[in-house]
Amino acid sequence: MISKDFLKAGHPPTLLSAFLYFDMSFMVWVLLGALGVQIAADLGLSPAQKGLMVAVPILTGAVLRMVAGVLVDRIGPKTTGAIGQAIVISGLILAFLVKIDSFAGILALGGVLGVAGASFAVALPLASRWYPPQYQGVALGIAGAGNSGTVFASLFAPSLAKAFGWSTVFGIAAVPLIAAFAFYLLFAKDAPNPPAPKRFDQYLAILKQSDAWWFLLFYGVSFGGFVGLSSSLNIYFNTEYGLEPVTAGFFTAACVFAGSMLRPVGGGMADKIGGIRTLSIMYVVAAFALVIISFKLPTAITSLLFFIIGMGALGMANGAVFQLVPQRFRSEIGVMTGLVGMFGGIGGFYLATSLGLSKQALGTYQPGLIGFACLALIAFGGLTLIKRRWRTTWGGALKDVRI
Repeated sequence: MISKDFLKAGHPPTLLSAFLYFDMSFMVWVLLGALGVQIAADLGLSPAQKGLMVAVPILTGAVLRMVAGVLVDRIGPKTTGAIGQAIVISGLILAFLVKIDSFAGILALGGVLGVAGASFAVALPLASRWYPPQYQGVALGIAGAGNSGTVFASLFAPSLAKAFGWSTVFGIAAVPLIAAFAFYLLFAKDAPNPPAPKRFDQYLAILKQSDAWWFLLFYGVSFGGFVGLSSSLNIYFNTEYGLEPVTAGFFTAACVFAGSMLRPVGGGMADKIGGIRTLSIMYVVAAFALVIISFKLPTAITSLLFFIIGMGALGMANGAVFQLVPQRFRSEIGVMTGLVGMFGGIGGFYLATSLGLSKQALGTYQPGLIGFACLALIAFGGLTLIKRRWRTTWGGALKDVRI
C-alpha cells in the first residue's frame, strides 16, 4: 500500500506531522468520554447529562471545523493548526490548575476541547495538498488514522484518573500535546502552490452543488458513528454490563483501535476497487452490527465483538469518503474538509445525545442504536442512487483513479 513511488510523491515529514497533530488532538477531543464514568460518579450526573457531557466537545468541534477550513484556505494549514494546538494546550493546563468541580465547568472545558476536534479540517488538507490524485486514499488514510488518539484516551485516562484523580488527567494530557506541537512546528510544511483564497461568499456557494450535500451525509454517518461511539462506549459498557471504568476503557480502546487502524485500509481499498463500492459495503456492515448490538447481547465480550465489527466498518468508510472528496473538490479541499468534517461531528453529537436520551427516557440504548443504523442504510441508498452519475461525469474524467 505504501510504495516507493508514494514516498517520493509527497512530503513524508509533513504527513507524519499531520498524523501526530491529529492523533494527540483526537486523544483529548474524546477525553471527557474516557473519563465519563468517573466524572459522572463524582458529580452525580443523570444519563442525559452524561450524554450531553460527551457530546458537547463533538458539537463544538463540528462547528469549528468549518471555521478551520476557511482559515486553512486563507492563512494556510500549518498556521491554523498551530493556533488550535496552542488553545487546547492552554485550556487543559487551566482546567488542571482550577480543579473543575461542577457540570457547568465540565461543559465549558468540553467547548475548549472541541477546538481539538477541528484539527480534522487542518491535518487532512495539510497532508492532501502534497499528494497527487492516485495517492489521495492512502495519504489521507494515514493522516486520518490520527483518530487512533482516541485509543490512548480510552486506554490510559481511566487508569490515571483512578490513581491521581480525573482533574489531574487534564494536566497529564497536556504533556504529549506539547511534544507533538514542537514536532509540528519543526517539521510540518505547507505545500507549494496552494489554491488561491476565496471570497467568503464562495465558501457557501459550494453548498449549491448537490454532490457536496451527499458527501456531508456520507461522512455524517461514517465519522459520526465512529466518534459518537468512541465518546459513549465507556459509559455504555459500565451501564449495561457493570464493567469497572478501567475495564470499560480497555473494551472501548479495542473498538476504537479497530476503527482507527482500518481507516487507511479503507482508503487503500477505495483506491483499488473504488470509493463508492467500498462505502456501500461498509454502510451495510455497520448497520447490521448496530442492529444486533441494540438487542443487548448476553455478555460484554459478545457485544465487544460486534462493536469491533461496526467500528471497523465505520473506520474503513471514513477512509473511503476521503478517497472521493479530493477527486471531486480538489481546488476546494480546505472548505470541503471543513464542511464534511463539521457534519461528521454533527453526526457524532446526534448519536451521543440520542443514546443518553433514549437510556434516560426508555431505560434502553436500543432506539439510539437502531436510529443510527437506519441512517447508515439511508446513506447506502443514496450511494445507490448517485453512483452511475458520479462514474459517468466527474469520475469518468479522472485518469488512473477508481471511484
